[in-house]
Amino acid sequence: MEEYALSHQLALSLHSYLAYIVIAVLFLAVGNATLGWLNNKMFLPQKDFRLSLFALILTHLMLLVGLALYFISPNGFYVIQEFGMGGLSSAARLLAVEHPFVNILAVVLITIGWSRHKKFMEGQKKFKSIAIFYGIGLLLILSRNPWGQWFS
Repeated sequence: MEEYALSHQLALSLHSYLAYIVIAVLFLAVGNATLGWLNNKMFLPQKDFRLSLFALILTHLMLLVGLALYFISPNGFYVIQEFGMGGLSSAARLLAVEHPFVNILAVVLITIGWSRHKKFMEGQKKFKSIAIFYGIGLLLILSRNPWGQWFS
C-alpha cells in the first residue's frame, strides 16, 4: 500500500510540475507562431522549429505521465468503476472524465499542427498551422485544468 501511495504521489507531482512547464512553453510557442504568422517572418530552424518541437515533446510527455496517473489514481479510472458515470460529483467528473478526454484531444490537435507545419514550405503557413492548432490545444488544456487543486 505504501508503494502505491508513493508512486501515485510521485506521478501526481510530476504531472503537476510538467503542466506548469507545458502551459508556459505552449504560450511561448503560440505567441511566437502568431507573431511570425502576422508579421510574415521566415520560419527559422534554430528558434521557431525548436520551440514548436519542444512544446510538442513536453505535451506528449505530460500525456504519458497523465495516462499512468489516470490508471493508478483513486480519482481516475477507479472512481468510474466504483461509482459509474451517474454517481460522480462535478469535481470527480472533471478529474475522471473531462480532464483526461479534453487533454488527449488537445495533444492530438497539437500533433496535427506539428504534422501540418512540416508539409508547408512558406514560413507564414508554417506559423499559421502552429498558431491555430497549438492555440486551440492550449485553450483546451486551460479549460479543463483542475485549478482548484493547483491553488489550494
